[in-house]
Amino acid sequence: MKQSLQLRIGQSLTMTPQLQQAIKLLQLSSLELQAEIQETLDTNPLLEQEDNLGEITVMDRDPDRTSGGNGEDVTDIKTAADTITENRAKQTLPDDLEVDSRWEDIYDNISASATQASSTRDDNRDILENQAPELDALNEHLLWQLNCTHLTEKDSEIGLAIIDSTDDSGYLTQSIEDIHVGLQLQFDEIELDEVEAVLHLVQRFDPIGVAARSPAECMTIQLSQLDPDTPHLSKALALVDKYLEQLAGNDFALLKRRLRVNDAELSEIIKLIQTSNPHPGHAISENHAQYIIPDVYVTRVSGRWQVRINSENAPKLRVNTQYANLIKRSDNSEQNTYLKNHLQEARWFIKSLDSRNETLLRVTNAIVERQQAFLEYGEEAMQPMVLRDIAELLELHESTISRVTTHKYMHTPRGILEFKYFFSSHVNTSNGGECSSTAIRAIIKKFIAAEKPDKPLSDNKIALFLGDQGINVARRTVAKYREAMHIPPSNERKRLF
Repeated sequence: MKQSLQLRIGQSLTMTPQLQQAIKLLQLSSLELQAEIQETLDTNPLLEQEDNLGEITVMDRDPDRTSGGNGEDVTDIKTAADTITENRAKQTLPDDLEVDSRWEDIYDNISASATQASSTRDDNRDILENQAPELDALNEHLLWQLNCTHLTEKDSEIGLAIIDSTDDSGYLTQSIEDIHVGLQLQFDEIELDEVEAVLHLVQRFDPIGVAARSPAECMTIQLSQLDPDTPHLSKALALVDKYLEQLAGNDFALLKRRLRVNDAELSEIIKLIQTSNPHPGHAISENHAQYIIPDVYVTRVSGRWQVRINSENAPKLRVNTQYANLIKRSDNSEQNTYLKNHLQEARWFIKSLDSRNETLLRVTNAIVERQQAFLEYGEEAMQPMVLRDIAELLELHESTISRVTTHKYMHTPRGILEFKYFFSSHVNTSNGGECSSTAIRAIIKKFIAAEKPDKPLSDNKIALFLGDQGINVARRTVAKYREAMHIPPSNERKRLF
């Protein structure tokens, strides 16, 4: 094939660095945005964070002090700071410092308010609250008990192997035979009965039932620790040992026949079984709460809904005027070029942050306007809404709305909700309207909460009830919504009490 030169005219979209940066900031979550801002502050000397002077409090305020143009009192923060610095500069650390002396004994001019602020948060929360738990907390807890038990070297190694094979839920992940084979490499004459004996010992550690091989064994161990005179204990043990699957399926008729009990006695047996914990490890390895920082706050003021950006997520930034004044426009030296480039990057970054906040505020206002009924009356009043609705209203692209609403949270009187929560599909009603799938799930949940324990509603019955309210949905749609809410089917919801 002969090569030739051809000239073609076409159009293509080229994204400028400013646009790429704005899109990147737009899709970041609050934590990712804080990390991005901190990284930019560390790498760009011409970008700095505005100081929050409101955190400095001066006790003595002169009512005759000159006020600013906005009518607010002007406090000489610099003078107060210089005074504190000067006082500390005069203090010297003695050469011989007593071992049992305290820092306050040497530096006695430390502000009491500063000391209090370092030990107590503004929101009066415990400073140790929600500290990250140590890894393998259950493993460490069991090892501590094993070390407190006076065992032989062989038994200690067996217990260590069993604890290492226990997961966070408290169940043994390997069979006794596999553990036995692994220990034979270290102890030639070890017997399977020895491993079994140490397993029974570990299963009596705190929490009771740990290192069990099945839920039935776990609950049996816990029930066996009760007083032998406990009413219905023997039949509770028999139920857990032989009919646990039937209990999970709420086959009460079969359980009454096999155990030869009536409804009242079976109810007491089930209550006794429910006192056990099928996941004992969760009591030790339970994860701490994870806090969500909202991106916007939605409040009702004087009968109107107002939206404001959470300023704590994105601190106010500005260009460092001291470095900016060093730039000489006619100078092309390496230092001047360096400052010019970083000055332009700082301005772009500040502009991108402002654009992000503006877009986030516009989208939030549009969502609140469409979902005022939900904010006032709850989930059943949720209106159907998709990304295209907000995009057409704000004259933005759907991809932009998707970026804004991903990993963003809104603080409302009904809790902290993800932006995506307000978007849902719809179902046509008999009167020609539309009903949100979120509202349908709320109605289904209300029906199930009000059902009789011994006669739970089937999916078909719930579909009929929804039809009576003008919401036409099929039985399989009800089943899909029910499963999405992690609600078991009617046969598993049946209870005797």
